[in-house]
Amino acid sequence: MKTAIRADAAAAMIPDGATVLIGGFMAVGTPHRLIEALVRRGARNLTLIANDTAMPGKGIGKLISAGAVSRAIVSHIGLNPETQAKMIAGEIDVELVPQGTLVERIRAGGVGLGGVLTATGLGTPVEEGKTVVEVDGQRFLLEKPIRADFALIAARQADYLGNLQYSLTAHNFNPIMALSAETVIAEPDLIVPVGVIPPDAVRTPGVLVDHLLERAA
Repeated sequence: MKTAIRADAAAAMIPDGATVLIGGFMAVGTPHRLIEALVRRGARNLTLIANDTAMPGKGIGKLISAGAVSRAIVSHIGLNPETQAKMIAGEIDVELVPQGTLVERIRAGGVGLGGVLTATGLGTPVEEGKTVVEVDGQRFLLEKPIRADFALIAARQADYLGNLQYSLTAHNFNPIMALSAETVIAEPDLIVPVGVIPPDAVRTPGVLVDHLLERAA
């Protein structure tokens, strides 16, 4: 059985300078209370790995506005002008990774693969400095796996063993990110008794989850 902790206690576990995977897509499927707790703590120098940086004042955008992020590995920043401005000013180092490549690099880190072969980015600046592998006469870029110190996960339900069930687009990144971090902190909407979540609905088994966030008051 896992004991639920408060958001501020979870944020206190994440030191400045940590590498953090955060689930969600434009703030949907994102652990909002964990993000707000990191902002309250005054977190600094985080390396963020996520699909995007959301929008100012929403989801991950709150970390950007608070100056908590020094590096971002993301698929796009198009809807967050604050991220764009900080990148241009040199306040944030942004590595843009094609969305499919990003999720496969995270998956590779989670399942212990040495990398991902993809043709995406060949002949573009993405190729610069990367290893090119030829397979049956076709060239591929070798993209290295991604792991992080922490994964901050949003889920629809958790049970007392930490098994997680997701809803809708929260499936896109959260389950894969839960594979790829040393410490996984899950923020469920509900915590239910063991057995309420059908076994075939569990997308992240409790053995992967280190901490559950208690329900919001």
